[in-house]
Amino acid sequence: MPGTRTAIIVAGGAPLCPQALTDLPPDAFVIAADSGLDHAFAAGLRPNLIVGDLDSVSDGAIEIARSEGITIDQYSPDKDATDTELALAAALAWEPDHVILLAGGGDRLDHSIAAITALGHACLARCESVTARWGTSHIHVVHAPRSLAVHTQSNTTFSLLALHGACEGVVLNGARWPLDNAVLSPASSLGVSNIAVTGELHVQLTAGVLTLIFPYQYGGQQ
Repeated sequence: MPGTRTAIIVAGGAPLCPQALTDLPPDAFVIAADSGLDHAFAAGLRPNLIVGDLDSVSDGAIEIARSEGITIDQYSPDKDATDTELALAAALAWEPDHVILLAGGGDRLDHSIAAITALGHACLARCESVTARWGTSHIHVVHAPRSLAVHTQSNTTFSLLALHGACEGVVLNGARWPLDNAVLSPASSLGVSNIAVTGELHVQLTAGVLTLIFPYQYGGQQ
């Protein structure tokens, strides 16, 4: 993404998937959310900023960060936002064109849902792209009215989900089951487990926030 501003948020939880670390912009502004600092260091990433209540990050990682002069924005544990949400807010203050959330996943389903759905916040609509590399999954969050073209391989499995309310005017081309001016509701499975049939998927919508998930982008079984 030459000539653009990219913010990378490294979340806590499990270690990052090595395959998900490819092609990251070398000049990105990197923010570690609490124990995301440990995962960032393990992945060879040097954060520009650390945010959170620091209840799960290792003492060793904090010592390294302080010795290297990395800014630490510590919050009280009695807060109303998750560390990932605080990191997203810090990223938006930097006014990025692109936001990438990096996470290894983990065993806290509630944290996973909260972090992924946070990418649908209205304040992120101004960004050119909002994506996540979550475990082996690659996620695109599309804020209407906008279109998205994704290069992919034939027979790639993906799903379209309406995680933030109804999505209207959904058009999908390049898939085994295309959509034309469809409405996806949060309880609908209409967009689940589709298959790409060409080298490029085209998605657009007129209203709502659409989440596009490629579950095996960085490994696993198709």
